[in-house]
Amino acid sequence: MGNLLCCVKVDQSTVAIKERFGKFDEVLEPGCHCLPWCLGSQLAGHLTLRLQQLDVRCETKTKDNVFVNVVASVQYRALAEKANDAFYKLSNPRTQIQAYVFDVIRASVPKLDLDDAFEQKNDIAKAVEDELEKAMSAYGYEIVQTLIVDIEPDEHVKRAMNEINAAARMRVAANEKAEAEKIIQIKRAEGEAEAKYLSGVGIARQRQAIVDGLRDSVLGFSVNVPGTTAKDVLDMVLITQYFDTMKEIGATSKSSSVFIPHGPGAVRDIATQIRDGLLQASQHHE
Repeated sequence: MGNLLCCVKVDQSTVAIKERFGKFDEVLEPGCHCLPWCLGSQLAGHLTLRLQQLDVRCETKTKDNVFVNVVASVQYRALAEKANDAFYKLSNPRTQIQAYVFDVIRASVPKLDLDDAFEQKNDIAKAVEDELEKAMSAYGYEIVQTLIVDIEPDEHVKRAMNEINAAARMRVAANEKAEAEKIIQIKRAEGEAEAKYLSGVGIARQRQAIVDGLRDSVLGFSVNVPGTTAKDVLDMVLITQYFDTMKEIGATSKSSSVFIPHGPGAVRDIATQIRDGLLQASQHHE
């Protein structure tokens, strides 16, 4: 009906290309336009000005000979002021953009190792965008943004990379575990050393208290019982300690058997040996 009335409608975010007798005449903006077909005017076609996205998957090889699939997303749109160039100069802009993406990726990625390719995704995207911007601007297209959305190595390579990462983490975990065990052993040894030290201090204090008690007992007995000497008191104390020891051995059910000479003469011999040992120790210290 519009063609019969020589009127055409152009939608929003779209331009129309008007020709006259097969030659470009003008670009029609969105709205209603008069198109007198009887005077040779005709509508060659429409061109969208909306932002478009093209996803390109490119297979290439890295510097360390790993084949990868690089997925790039290119966002582009036609420029209204260059609509005639965008309509007439390119028959298939998507194919043209894809060719440039292939060229830049296959020139950039082979210079990088696999790890570097992952780290320099932004640099690869910037190189693709610069090359596309320089090439497509002459055809009336603007490259808004280029993204490297994914780098996919071969499945075997990904599995090997995961195993390497897992082995590295296990090695770190083993080192941390060994370090923790080392700290535990050091702390345990320090605790045992401290316990032995404190036990030694306790035993030394106990023996000192025994010596002080014996000295006080000997002095007190000599004062209260005239005619007794320190030797007599010491013999009596040793005999008392001897019988206390025998009593403790006999009262303990789990004690081992102890074979010692027993009798009045044996007690005297034990007292003599202890006294001689004390005297020798005193002479040695002097």
